[in-house]
Amino acid sequence: MKTTVFFSLFLVLVSFFSKAQMDHMFYQPKKEMKPLEFKNIENLNLPVENDTITAVVLKPESKSINKTILFFHGTSGNISTYQYITKPLVEDGFQVVMVDVRGYGKSTGKPTHLNVAEDGQKMFNYLLARKDIDKTKIYLYGASLGSQIATHLAKDNQSKISGLILDGGMTSFTDIAIKFKPEMKEVIEKYVTSPYSAKEDVKSLAGLPKLFIYSKGDSTVPFEHGQVIYNNAPEPKQFLEFSGEHIQGMVVEKDRLVKAIEQL
Repeated sequence: MKTTVFFSLFLVLVSFFSKAQMDHMFYQPKKEMKPLEFKNIENLNLPVENDTITAVVLKPESKSINKTILFFHGTSGNISTYQYITKPLVEDGFQVVMVDVRGYGKSTGKPTHLNVAEDGQKMFNYLLARKDIDKTKIYLYGASLGSQIATHLAKDNQSKISGLILDGGMTSFTDIAIKFKPEMKEVIEKYVTSPYSAKEDVKSLAGLPKLFIYSKGDSTVPFEHGQVIYNNAPEPKQFLEFSGEHIQGMVVEKDRLVKAIEQL
């Protein structure tokens, strides 16, 4: 009897992993928005299939804008949750576009590994058609889970961008799942595949300037994930280590991070 129950549960687990890919375990969107602390905000709404993805274009006070950062945030919250990262960049003169993929903030639908990558490409294509963005140098910034979208987007659009920034990004969906559920390592490795991963996509980015921002004190994404991605990345590249928690570099060492991004 116990053996039958065990195998029944195992089959359910296998079916769950192989079909659902644990997407809902990775994405924790919030609809409630905090007030945005920027002076110049342009709201964007872009239709994708039966949904709408939203973004904001944050323009600095400077009239001469020559750099644009396309920012993809982490697993929880929405763009308003991560403005502490982008505000210092806008104040420094960068034009920043913060994207809420499907399900986050004012965007509709439900996020999956595949459709958030599609959302990133559609938003990128739209932005390239704008003169106020196309005439600037474009950098992709992925924070935490957003690192997967940003690196995949960089791989597919390398000739159109000027640099990639990864802040506390994991090596792959599979690897971070194992980090949180190590007792299920064998099942996860077999049935939870990553349709794309930063540690693989970064290998193709030869010649593109890359900045990796990580902390040994990060309790969410292991420091080793950053080392793997960095080691896989061809030159040019820079590894910036800070002391603090997950994606808190802009809080504890703002000037150093902003300077590194300026020099990218």
